[in-house]
Amino acid sequence: SFKLMVDAVLNHVSTQSEWFQGFLRGDEKYREYFITVDPSTDLSMVVRPRDLPLLTPVETSWGTQYVWTTFSRDQIDLNYHNPDVLLEMIDILLFYIEQGADIIRLDAIAYLWKEIGTTCIHLPQTHAVVQLFRAIVDEVAPGVLLITETNVPHAENISYFGDGTNEAHLVYQFPLPPLVAHAFMRGTARHLTEWAAGLEAPSEQTSFFNFTASHDGVGVRPLAGLLGEEELEALIEQTHASGGQVSYKLNPDGSKSPYELNVTYFDLLNPPGRGESLSLQVRRFLASQAIMLALAGMPGIYFHSLLGSRNYLEGVKKTGYPRTINREKLDVREVEAALADPRSLRHAVFTGYRSLLQKRIAEKAFHPNAEQRVLSLNEAVFSLLRVAPSGEEAIIALHNVSTTGQPITINLHELELTIPAGHLRDIVSGATWAVEQPASFAFELEPYQVAWLKVLP
Repeated sequence: SFKLMVDAVLNHVSTQSEWFQGFLRGDEKYREYFITVDPSTDLSMVVRPRDLPLLTPVETSWGTQYVWTTFSRDQIDLNYHNPDVLLEMIDILLFYIEQGADIIRLDAIAYLWKEIGTTCIHLPQTHAVVQLFRAIVDEVAPGVLLITETNVPHAENISYFGDGTNEAHLVYQFPLPPLVAHAFMRGTARHLTEWAAGLEAPSEQTSFFNFTASHDGVGVRPLAGLLGEEELEALIEQTHASGGQVSYKLNPDGSKSPYELNVTYFDLLNPPGRGESLSLQVRRFLASQAIMLALAGMPGIYFHSLLGSRNYLEGVKKTGYPRTINREKLDVREVEAALADPRSLRHAVFTGYRSLLQKRIAEKAFHPNAEQRVLSLNEAVFSLLRVAPSGEEAIIALHNVSTTGQPITINLHELELTIPAGHLRDIVSGATWAVEQPASFAFELEPYQVAWLKVLP
């Protein structure tokens, strides 16, 4: 009753790995597995996802070497100029498939190929490697899907679809988490709606992987061209107000730019200390998750979101690592006790989330490739029309992102919807309304209300 996604970390390996330890010993097999660079080399064009040094000095059996470290000093980048490295990684991909992997996540794939004098991101050789992986998967395991993890602006991100048939089957929707958070922060879905209206998968073989949180932070680089500096700064201020931190990346000119917000998604939407009721906070959070569940594509739910986890501040103090804030290792007995307590935050979030999931999986209109139209019904309400591939079922998905009630008027004629039974049913609340075709249908959404209106056959 489940499928297995495996994380293929292709760009780098741990300093503790057999490969890198062999490199340090001077083992000839591994001498060319890693990239060594003269520290005087001009690397100013390289796009950096971190504000840490790109080169890390290490002591080897043949002296001090400076190795390429895109992300951190304990993650050493692999040298794909060496064919043996590529063949090793192909073997690993095939091993994952042999072990039953249904989806393979290509971690940090954008930085795979390095050429000094270039940005070292999204290079043609990187796309060629992804195309090779796709060709191999299509040949030996046609049912296995590839998903690229590329935390970059939208246009760059979707380039990993290739022509729609020759690269990734899925790409992460990286603009979604910060845009949804911004919508609830400002009480307007305008920016979210404008972005979603331009989404289109290039073929039926591709789809989007929708998520709002992961083991990493909420990336803000994908907001380039979607939100202005003032709005980004407001998100940063809300992160700090929520007890979170902000991580930065180093720019070619030596300046720094925000890279990600390190905070649990629940606390980002519900900064502690505002005196709000638990029920209101849960309602706001579940509305944010309902948006992700309603969008065309495949939803991805972070475990801590499913449980409504709050910031793990103690962990950050222990490790000094900002990402620890949403990586708390939970005690199963404590979780079970919280889930059994109707008064607890975890119980409220989990039961509400489970209810949304149960309703979603029963609807053909929420098929990953079902038709999607983004509607402009009210600036404070993120609205979608989803139509099942058969065309026989449809759902109007409405999500109030504001603290106030919002009027909604739906013109069925404009949506080209006919309602043979003359009824609409909200599958979230169970409420049913009689509707006279082709008259407009008007009602009011409560604060943070989610309504998924199904056209009854």
